[in-house]
Amino acid sequence: MTTATQTHEGACTCGAVRYRLASGPLFVHACHCRWCQRETGTAFALNAMIETDRVESLGEPPELVPTPSQSGRGQQIARCPHCRVAVWSHYAGAGTAVAFVRVGTLREPDRLPPDIHIFTASKQPWVVLPAGTPAVEAFYDREQHWPAASLERRHVLLSRGR
Repeated sequence: MTTATQTHEGACTCGAVRYRLASGPLFVHACHCRWCQRETGTAFALNAMIETDRVESLGEPPELVPTPSQSGRGQQIARCPHCRVAVWSHYAGAGTAVAFVRVGTLREPDRLPPDIHIFTASKQPWVVLPAGTPAVEAFYDREQHWPAASLERRHVLLSRGR
């Protein structure tokens, strides 16, 4: 689990879209749903959830691309307008208040391992989940898995009206 004081920098492949996370994320999850597998072209999506106002632009702004989602409510994927790499998403449930940062776009992605593996009922059978990291067949109970500090940050975010 990361701490709220950690900062991380990331970028797209061409480096036009660069960003800094002003703190550690709220929570990091590896999503093994088939939708994420298709969208990323790999076995799972690794997302670091963070308040969007804690994502500081260091370069060009990304282009927000409306994209369908499994919920049917859609998402906005923030992509570099040049190399088209996805750097984060905004899902309908949290709106633009929370960014789901693609951990693979960070300079040091190994600093943000998943806090939980979700939708493991549809994970690829050759993916071996690490012992000691929570894993659930579908989505998770935030109150049960998030640390108290992240729950408090979420409460503050919701009290602002997103």
